[in-house]
Amino acid sequence: MQIINGSSQSAADIRHTATASTIAAHRAALQSLPIEDGLDEEEARRGFVGTLPDAEVRDEYGRMIWSLSEYDFLDAKDAPATAHPALWRQARLNRIHGLFQVTERIYQVRGFDLANMTIIEGDTGIIVIDPLTVKETAGAALELYYAHRPRRPVVAVIYSHSHTDHFGGVKGVTCVKDVRAGKVAVIAPAGFMEEAVSENMLVGRAMDRRAQFQFGHTLARNACCQIDSGLGKNMPSGTVTLIAPTMLIEKESETHRIDGVEIVFQLTPESEAPAEMHFFFPQFRALNLAENATRTLHNLCPLRGAQVRNARLWSHYLNVALERYAPHADVVLAQHHWPTWGNERLTQFLEQQRDLYKYLHDQTVRLMNQGRTASEIAEEMTLPESLRAQWHTHGYYGTVSHNVKAIYQHYLSWYDGNPSHLHALPDEQSASRYVEYMGGIPAILARAQRDFDHGEYRWVAEVMNRVVFADPQCREARELGAAALEQMGFQAESATWRNAFLLGARELREGMGDGKGHATRGGDLLLAMTPCQFFDFLAVTVDGTKAQRLDLRIDWVFTEHGQRYALRVSNGALTWSMAPHTAVDFTVIMDAAAQGRVLMGEAGFRSAVEKSLVKVDGDKTLFDAFVATLELGDGQLNVIEP
Repeated sequence: MQIINGSSQSAADIRHTATASTIAAHRAALQSLPIEDGLDEEEARRGFVGTLPDAEVRDEYGRMIWSLSEYDFLDAKDAPATAHPALWRQARLNRIHGLFQVTERIYQVRGFDLANMTIIEGDTGIIVIDPLTVKETAGAALELYYAHRPRRPVVAVIYSHSHTDHFGGVKGVTCVKDVRAGKVAVIAPAGFMEEAVSENMLVGRAMDRRAQFQFGHTLARNACCQIDSGLGKNMPSGTVTLIAPTMLIEKESETHRIDGVEIVFQLTPESEAPAEMHFFFPQFRALNLAENATRTLHNLCPLRGAQVRNARLWSHYLNVALERYAPHADVVLAQHHWPTWGNERLTQFLEQQRDLYKYLHDQTVRLMNQGRTASEIAEEMTLPESLRAQWHTHGYYGTVSHNVKAIYQHYLSWYDGNPSHLHALPDEQSASRYVEYMGGIPAILARAQRDFDHGEYRWVAEVMNRVVFADPQCREARELGAAALEQMGFQAESATWRNAFLLGARELREGMGDGKGHATRGGDLLLAMTPCQFFDFLAVTVDGTKAQRLDLRIDWVFTEHGQRYALRVSNGALTWSMAPHTAVDFTVIMDAAAQGRVLMGEAGFRSAVEKSLVKVDGDKTLFDAFVATLELGDGQLNVIEP
């Protein structure tokens, strides 16, 4: 908090204003940042062919899907007091947009989505790698390419990995009809469909809510709010689509010739995604590392939540690419950010990225074996000077802190070994007791205000969280907690941390809001669910307490293939099998379209039965009892208050 004439201002008075402590933190950061040689901006602009004003994309109804016009404030080269100088630099680089030529017959569209779309020119058509997040941005990216290059057909689409921003726009570049007719191949790493669907559906509601904090897509775009996401600007709105692969890469290394282009595929499972792969193009001397080597320290576990990624394997795969392909490459590119040209420079870049993840892994494990906890290791871990001296190793997306905690979790779980933490009270039960022990809310607020005045924002945020959980209506605690989080956001080098802190501050001040304004899952992901995945999803919507007295045997039939599944509800759990029941309580008959409508919330099971979308044979009273245990929820989950 700024201190004027020896007295502090109220938290409400300094909204969206950097304090003296934050300004001092930025001055210190400037002294420790790498030397600016201008090379990143030069390479981010290299090969520019053309673009659209503000990369603006609208859907068929004229609604805005994507635009960089809201980021005009980034014209200022010097960072304002409300943004970390390194993150401001990254945000400016991520604003560069358009069609770029990488090398002979390889182009990228950058800045039209969170990710890049890479286009390879074959002998008769084009190969699209990663068709972005939604069909609208992918279609616009393809049309930008066609505006400057010959209009030849898409002959193949390659998904580098199983995250939505790398496949969700597929119907913007091709269609199911052409894929089924064999005109377009869809290629993906082994396990792609299982991972793409399960990550987005099984815990989709919780992940969507947490993603609001990671990407900040509900925040305003300005120097005090959302400026970037580290990997790119943000997530677009629009419609996520999916077309199943027609070809899977299943061996560690496979070579295929697609429309005259030789591609060497390297599988990298359990790296940045559970299903991921690299590509080497020998005839173009180009190496594409998907999302395993970008211009940032990446996440080993994103703030939105996901399976913890394997830092040791991540480093290993980069080392394989370094030894096997880098000696024969003149450019390395990825599906975020900009390429690196020149064999010497790309080799050094890959060595540094390889060592980045290996260092974090090995040093975390070393300290774990000395008895350090995750939070202790995260607090003391720093990168060696040689890595800190590189712009691309800084944590604009992931951070050293939460990556260390992910490595700890990977090996030792959430539990730090301290028995007092083994069965601790949840926040809603402990908060009022903390407040009482600390002398009550007025005393806490007075002490916290003094700590705020001295720049102790982490502590103030923690303490105010206790007060808010004890008394959610305490306006003073909400304002002071928000002010602390806001200053933490202003100081954060990581875009994802900044977004999380600033959204937390806004929700303390204004409430949750409706959470709208980002890509929505289309029916394709729902239709892509296998029966096994559907039943797994259905099982996690069962309220076990409500279902504990039910003992049901259910036959479930999908009309598309006539396959009959045997479901059992007992002891509050839903299980399934292919082994037939000897007797059933009722049979549910439905098709994939009805499944999609139910899962998207367009129709509950009861209304689906009334509309004849779902048929029930047998005891409908028991069916109603079963349906009464299902809770799909709306995804609006409290995070910063009880």
